[in-house]
Amino acid sequence: MAVKIRLRRMGQKKAPYYRIVVADSRSPRDGRFIEEIGTYDPSTNPSTFKVNEELAKKWLANGAQPTEQVAKLFKVAGIEK
Repeated sequence: MAVKIRLRRMGQKKAPYYRIVVADSRSPRDGRFIEEIGTYDPSTNPSTFKVNEELAKKWLANGAQPTEQVAKLFKVAGIEK
């Protein structure tokens, strides 16, 4: 089972709000997920995000692969493998 750390879209039309989740790579974008580890709000200026660092590091150590956008957020937060 390939596990990804990715964004799950929430919110209304033209007002996106994302949750950072750990999910099986075969599940749909807004479908089933294993665990929620943070949030990301691009509509604020500047963009705001919150990440539970302990959970993120745990999943990265277990082999979960972040998507490009999540990897950028982790880099800003100072979370590395």
